Amino acid sequence: MRIISIQFMADSDITLASLKRGQSGTIRSIDASDPQVQRLMVLGLVEGTPVELAGAALGGDPMEFRFFGSGISLRREQARRFTVTRDSGD
Repeated sequence: MRIISIQFMADSDITLASLKRGQSGTIRSIDASDPQVQRLMVLGLVEGTPVELAGAALGGDPMEFRFFGSGISLRREQARRFTVTRDSGD
């Protein structure tokens, strides 16, 4: 038997990988099936955390995010595992 999980996102919900430079949002859900993502959660990337995309490399990978006054670079694949609600001002 195979179980399929389907999640619907609100219009304002996107992944971290979808943010444009300077846009910010708040983490709403996390796909923590990847051990690397679990390590990022230990660093503070958890539900409710406000995050801003500071920039990205030429090819778009890695991406640099700012949260709690610090910066962290994520691969696009990792950034897709974080669902955020975009801030209304962006």
